[in-house]
Amino acid sequence: MGFRARGFVLAGDDEPADLIVVNTCAVTAEATRKSRQWLRRVHRANPLARLVVSGCLASLEAADLARESGVDLVVENRDKDRLVEIAAAALELPIMPELAIVGSANPLFARGRQRAFVKVQDGCRHACTFCVTTLARGSERSRPLPEIVEAIRRLAASGVREALLTGVHLGGYSDATGADLGALVRAVLRETDIPRVRLGSLEPWDLPPGFWGLFADPRLMPHLHLPMQSGSDAVLRRMARRCKSAEFARLAEQGRAAVPGLNLTTDIIVGFPGETAPEWQETLAFVAAMGFGQVHCFSYSPRAGTRAASLPGQVDADTKRRRVLELQALAQRLQQQAFAAQVGRQTAVLREGQPRAGQPGDLFGYTPNYLPVRIDAHPAAAPVGAVMEVRIRGIDPDGAALRGYLSEPAG
Repeated sequence: MGFRARGFVLAGDDEPADLIVVNTCAVTAEATRKSRQWLRRVHRANPLARLVVSGCLASLEAADLARESGVDLVVENRDKDRLVEIAAAALELPIMPELAIVGSANPLFARGRQRAFVKVQDGCRHACTFCVTTLARGSERSRPLPEIVEAIRRLAASGVREALLTGVHLGGYSDATGADLGALVRAVLRETDIPRVRLGSLEPWDLPPGFWGLFADPRLMPHLHLPMQSGSDAVLRRMARRCKSAEFARLAEQGRAAVPGLNLTTDIIVGFPGETAPEWQETLAFVAAMGFGQVHCFSYSPRAGTRAASLPGQVDADTKRRRVLELQALAQRLQQQAFAAQVGRQTAVLREGQPRAGQPGDLFGYTPNYLPVRIDAHPAAAPVGAVMEVRIRGIDPDGAALRGYLSEPAG
């Protein structure tokens, strides 16, 4: 957005770019590998473009990244909010003044984007033993509540239909007035007309007082991603996590009782140091009992500078691979159960772009509780970014999405 405000235009999918900004991730060794792989790929595809690198990996391995072929500038994560300013000075970019008017069309909406990610917070005060986020992101800081509300107003005015509030430690949101996440959500719902609001990943112990009551407003979508990381209390202690399995179970019970159709999803780390076979079975049993709609499965990889990297009992690669396959099979069964519970229902679906699979001409979107739906083609279908009333008639043959049809052609 900062570059667009200074007169830059997004390159088309088949157009060469003059400037490329890559935001890297370093949460796992695999994420680091993929970030480096992506850097090399974009440089090969655009050898004449100026290449700027930022994100977590830029904070942890700035010197190494600067030596990568094609990299012109590395901006550490703590300076990412000033990336446009830093890049303009370092690369002598021909930019317009910050307050220049570049036209009334909103490029985000013009390219068919109907959902905006609104970052409200950065940094994390906790020190989970496996996590490099504290090292890479630094201390916690939150955007002022009025600034966030105004940003969402502008997005809604431009045609964006759904705002997703994100943060490294979203539940730790607290602006200078002491407003917490609950106050922020209430303000967004009260002071903007954005049709839909979603919450990004939240630590299970961070839900503010009166949290479940926020969902009484139907614009707050009934989906929560609560990363548990393990179902074994012994493993959770070694991870320095602040939630036990029984506490999470009570939380899930409260949420489902208060919020009809609530879809809970989670993260699980497989093969954390010292994870025994009985502890792994505890995790499988916990995941099954919670009935998660989706499980993001990560194989543990040591990260330099974290306490977990030096813990005894590092789990061998074969064991981790076998456990990942077990968890993926369980997660697939749970997802099919979540899908089956939707069959026969009518639901409001925000239309996205084309699905990656399915039938030619399919429409695509997500239910309010964030389950993917492929929708039979219809000549009177609403455009991308509109909300469609859809009847769920089954699960698509590949099992990756629900299948539905328009019960009302446009909306």
